[in-house]
Amino acid sequence: MSRSRPDTIGMKTLISIVIPLYNERENIPVIYERVQQALAGHPHEMIFVNDGSTDGSDEVLRDLAKNDKTVKYIEFSRNFSKEAATSAGIHHAKGDAIVMIDADLQHPPELLPEFIARWREGAEMVIGVRALDRHEGMIKRLGSKLFYTIINAVGDTMFVPRSTDFRLIDRRVADEFNRCVERNRMTRGILDWLGFKKEYITFTVADRSRGVPSYSKRKLFGLALFTIVSHSTFPLRLIGYLGAFIIALSGLLGLFIIVEDVLLQDPLGLNISGTAMIATLILFLVGVMISWLGLLASYTLNIQREVVGRPLYVIRESKNVT
Repeated sequence: MSRSRPDTIGMKTLISIVIPLYNERENIPVIYERVQQALAGHPHEMIFVNDGSTDGSDEVLRDLAKNDKTVKYIEFSRNFSKEAATSAGIHHAKGDAIVMIDADLQHPPELLPEFIARWREGAEMVIGVRALDRHEGMIKRLGSKLFYTIINAVGDTMFVPRSTDFRLIDRRVADEFNRCVERNRMTRGILDWLGFKKEYITFTVADRSRGVPSYSKRKLFGLALFTIVSHSTFPLRLIGYLGAFIIALSGLLGLFIIVEDVLLQDPLGLNISGTAMIATLILFLVGVMISWLGLLASYTLNIQREVVGRPLYVIRESKNVT
């Protein structure tokens, strides 16, 4: 039987809402009001993390934090990434449950009570899953499908297709997340790796009504690449498998040449040139070596960024944050 939690109002438990943002000046007042309406009666705090916005988002956030003590405001010294901003919000959240939601209003705040209800019933992580959208671009749809196919085939962690950062995590999950120190991170990848009891809520992604998306296809590709590298060692093992395959193939080919050309005096009339065969094999192996050196370089880069020891983010200013 699942472990249920007492009512959040009766026990005065706190719900933390983490909202990372970049250049969302027009959306900030709207998401603030919609979250307030969705959580009316629930003790909560809202943690806005400004990831180096240049559109005046900081001014709006300062006013909110000044007029509402339940609003926490964290401003980075520059743009560090959405993953860093989300992590900063979780690091500073005090709630018994923490919800991550995007500031662009594509994650509907009206679903927050349902997320909390699932948590009360015993779920330690409640994950929002995007419903299929026929208006979604073909490239994005295929790219997403390809990513989840690859990562679930070679990775050490199973990812639910179309799962999002829109999720609630229990305090225990947040505490374990805060122990993770890697800098090249996909937040939901780390959370999925942690385990715990999960439940899923399917939602329809709303249209962005204001502003423009800040997460480019190039950034998404880079995030996907580093997620595969950080959550799977299969490509490294694959090098060994490929090496064994090449040895077996070249051995069989060499045995064929010896039998056909040397022992049987070329009965098939192939006129195989030893120099040509060696040159072809060398060229093929050089191509293989270059390809796998590129893969090793990706792993080396990932290791280099982890061992440098730089902070995940730098806070320039904060309000109502302890």
